[in-house]
Amino acid sequence: MRAHQAEFPIKAMYRLLGVSTSGYYAWASRTPSARDLEDQQLTEQIRAIHRRSRGTYGVPRIHVELKELDVRIARKRVARLMRQDGIQGVSCRRKPVTTVRKPADKIARDLVDRDFSATAPNRLWVADITFIPTLAGVLYLGVVLDVFSRRVVGWAMAAHMKTELVLSALEMIIDQRNVDNVIHHSDQGSQYTSLAFGLRCKKAGIRPSMGSVGDCYDNALCESFFATLECELIDRVTFKNHTDAEMQIFDFVEGWYNPHRRHSALGYLSPMNYEYKYLNETKKPNHKLSTKTG
Repeated sequence: MRAHQAEFPIKAMYRLLGVSTSGYYAWASRTPSARDLEDQQLTEQIRAIHRRSRGTYGVPRIHVELKELDVRIARKRVARLMRQDGIQGVSCRRKPVTTVRKPADKIARDLVDRDFSATAPNRLWVADITFIPTLAGVLYLGVVLDVFSRRVVGWAMAAHMKTELVLSALEMIIDQRNVDNVIHHSDQGSQYTSLAFGLRCKKAGIRPSMGSVGDCYDNALCESFFATLECELIDRVTFKNHTDAEMQIFDFVEGWYNPHRRHSALGYLSPMNYEYKYLNETKKPNHKLSTKTG
């Protein structure tokens, strides 16, 4: 009634809603309860967390953030307050096919066999390519993820899908991390089966591995990252040109995803914090693990 009193007469709303005049004014003058005041404060905290997450976090991650702030609150209460305030997370969707196999190319043996687990960083990487739509044409993004932490350890962007794209993503890692004997798993796209890519892996001591054709389960971790990128960035903005897309994707990967975005598979730690936790627990100060970005 208070929200609509500028549009409708108070007396008319009394009659329509079956509310007495004394009852309405008693409610309007009543001071908020302790529970109401606490809900207001919690809602402000939830709004702040949601803004810091770039408008992406839903109930599970916001609940974890509140726990990190020593706020004791049930997950159902978080859900209720978010629903009442119209706060929502984002949900993920499809990933397009971008890599195509050339029948004559030499295929690396599958060294993973769908066992996407790693006990430490730099044991197993997964790689793939996706496209980024812009008003100036398509941009392609090639990434390499460390399976242990889900961290994007290498990435490159270009207006083409040639071998140079995946080589650039690989070169980004070689100087920053320990690559000796690491498995690099990808699909059978021509970029990864090329002679140039195979020779670079051999020189760096990297072991190429490739999954079967047309099977999304053989590279599910990269598919999951691309789905996150799409629903948390690409679906929510329009890139004016390639430079605009490159800058925003750089900010997403190095300014948000790697250092801050909580991952459910990592106990709701971010990829970088998960790696730091591992290094602290295993006390390996000489372990070559980059803290650089870009």
